[in-house]
Amino acid sequence: MSTEVAVKVRAATPEDVDALITIEERCFSADRISRRSMRRLVTSPSAIVLALDHDGAIAGYALFLTRAGSDGARLYSLAIEPSMGGKGIGAKLLEAAEAAVARQGHARIHLEVREDNTPAITLYRRFGYKERGRHPHYYADGKAALRFEKSLR
Repeated sequence: MSTEVAVKVRAATPEDVDALITIEERCFSADRISRRSMRRLVTSPSAIVLALDHDGAIAGYALFLTRAGSDGARLYSLAIEPSMGGKGIGAKLLEAAEAAVARQGHARIHLEVREDNTPAITLYRRFGYKERGRHPHYYADGKAALRFEKSLR
């Protein structure tokens, strides 16, 4: 019997904002994206917001920020419903997100991650992201961030 979890990754819509914010609140205790910002980002031409659908419910999302004329995209946030952790969903979301970013013509992804977020760091390293630096006191609670980057070419 397979434990494979069937998921679908798609572009997020304004109708998904409540679910995205619920995941945001369950995953992060600080430095959260506000409902107003999420609503704006879902429709912004300078953002790529992907929703991960599991059995008709949003189970995660990936949010990228882009700039006109830049070949890079910044992975601003990636979050998975905590009850879904450990099932490989983060990897499926990241894989689909990288493909979506590449389809839009971006050649690299960069991101910051809390240096104490071992599961995320492990995932990024497994996907070929290279550590490019450390930012002390990056987050509101004073925690440092590690900076990672990956070429999509």
